[in-house]
Amino acid sequence: MTTKQQKVLAKGVMFSLFIALIFLFSWYGPRPFSVLGPWGDNLGKFYTRRRRLARFLSSFGPWSAAVFMLLQALQVVISPIPGELTGVIGGYVYGVNFGFLFSTLGLTLGSWIAFELASIFGKPLVEKFVAKKVLDKFHFLTSNAGALISFLLFVIPGFPKDYLCYILGLTGMNLSTFLVVSTLGRMPGTYLLTMQGASIGSGQYETAIVIAVISGLIVFMAYLYRSRLYHWIRGVGGTDVSV
Repeated sequence: MTTKQQKVLAKGVMFSLFIALIFLFSWYGPRPFSVLGPWGDNLGKFYTRRRRLARFLSSFGPWSAAVFMLLQALQVVISPIPGELTGVIGGYVYGVNFGFLFSTLGLTLGSWIAFELASIFGKPLVEKFVAKKVLDKFHFLTSNAGALISFLLFVIPGFPKDYLCYILGLTGMNLSTFLVVSTLGRMPGTYLLTMQGASIGSGQYETAIVIAVISGLIVFMAYLYRSRLYHWIRGVGGTDVSV
């Protein structure tokens, strides 16, 4: 067996184990059979899409968590639904701890798939998911994709993290490095969304509002100072590119 075949086999085994882990957590994790019961009155305060998604998940019983994690992965790969929506729903349905865990696993899976797709099929495929202006703007990553600079880009609120997974797949970055920086970098934002959803689910609407306001302010400040942030990150990465 060649070295390339061994790498493919190792990735296949890792991927299979990861999927198995998702279904294992789903079976032994919380089962929201009654998600519409004790909180039924509160669902009227949700937007229609949130209510439908919560009902959709609860209909799968013990496999609802697996479906949720796969939805999280799917929204990274092709963005059928906003990541903010699924993040809040995770906390609402499964609580803070399991919601955060399930969201993190799903986002890690989706990031992994996007990274591998870009790595295998190259720029022609990435251009179908990422706008050309975004690719051009962050082309410097294909020649300088250090772990630190990539991590910082994942941490920045409002940054297109799903696009970043595809872009980094073109760089030749080591898969294990990518999984570490993408997973850890997403965690702060994921935790805030999970807390917001859990607060709504438990009827702590004041807390949910406070979290939403804080999150909004962070995103607003990141957008307001986006040029300075990118220039700073560029300096950290030692790149010479204008943004």
